[in-house]
Amino acid sequence: MYIATSRSSDAASGVTAEAGRKPALRRVSANVVALGMVSLVTDISSEMVTAVLPLYLVLGLGLNPLQFGLLDGLYAGATAVVRLLGGHVADRWRRLKAVAGFGYGLSAVCKLGLLAAGSSVAAIGAVLAADRTGKGLRTAPRDALISLSSDPATLGRSFGVHRAMDTVGAFLGPLVAMAVLWLSLGNYQAVFFTSFCVAAIAVLLLVLFVRDRLSDSERVRTSVRAAFGLLRDAPFRRISIWAALLGLVTIGDSFVYLVLQRRWSVEPQLFPLLPLGTAGVFLLLAVPLGRLADRVGRWAVFLAGHVALAAALLILAGPTGGIWIAVCALALHGAFYAATDGVLMAAAGPLLPAGLRATGMAVIQTGQAVARMASSVLFGLAWTVWDLRPAVFVAAGVLLVAVLAAAVVKPWAVRA
Repeated sequence: MYIATSRSSDAASGVTAEAGRKPALRRVSANVVALGMVSLVTDISSEMVTAVLPLYLVLGLGLNPLQFGLLDGLYAGATAVVRLLGGHVADRWRRLKAVAGFGYGLSAVCKLGLLAAGSSVAAIGAVLAADRTGKGLRTAPRDALISLSSDPATLGRSFGVHRAMDTVGAFLGPLVAMAVLWLSLGNYQAVFFTSFCVAAIAVLLLVLFVRDRLSDSERVRTSVRAAFGLLRDAPFRRISIWAALLGLVTIGDSFVYLVLQRRWSVEPQLFPLLPLGTAGVFLLLAVPLGRLADRVGRWAVFLAGHVALAAALLILAGPTGGIWIAVCALALHGAFYAATDGVLMAAAGPLLPAGLRATGMAVIQTGQAVARMASSVLFGLAWTVWDLRPAVFVAAGVLLVAVLAAAVVKPWAVRA
């Protein structure tokens, strides 16, 4: 069984003396760009559905916040176990691309499942669970491919470029959904079918342009025992625990947009535009914050992103309203994702051996998925029992306490 050895503080942060002697500008590998294109097209497909689904479920089918929280929690948590499965199978079979491709393909087929689900909440929940299963299977192998295709000193930049391209898709998805709704006179079935066609294109791009990055010289023993054996390494264990704890006090995207809609009575036809604010800021900041994380430390940037989310929640629950308050909240929400999504994987990459890269990343992602599933249910319950603003204030306060604790008890010795 492989047990990861402890790294020095600079290695864990992805900052080395050797990196300092290299040119400031480095090219991102073609494999990372290809994976970015696959994610871009996939996100157009998925965000087409995500942009209209909360409004469809809450206003169209009449779900209350607790019911929506349960469904949203299922949507987030359905990836939990399969993330580990996807990472383990990819490392064991040494087929990162194949496992990722299966996940992308499953999610594409699920868009057709939404056509058959109709207005049945149970059927929609089952399809969403299957869709998230596809996401869970592909995420760890995809991130492992990004990590293995990149210079360790510039992992933050590589993940930033990938997440920026991914966010272009997130930006375009709601616009495409609105265009399809307009052309089809409000037909949600047309949105779901178009989403399937776009997802199928993403699978084709993966097959044609993405390459695996493992070689026979990197073969190590892979097993479930080896995966959990990685947790014996103190830095990796701590980063896994803190990622899960912070995920537990993080409010999901759908709730953020529903809070905006409830506080300022956003018109239903404009609701799909709300994610564009988040996506636009994410797109602008993903690469700069990835580069900043490479220079000053990835954990510090990761925690700063959570502070931005807490600030967004406090603004949303504040006494004042108006368009600029909403814009500011969405900007902070986008900054949260730019500072956390790829940065966490960039921080974890150097702590893991190449042959267990997908497995180790899946361990972290599984903890986050389970935590966010519980978070959605708990926030939906708090909203139902306490009403909107008290629930948001409590969530923001708990998040700030967790960030402070994570800043004191660091996963590794990082630079100040």
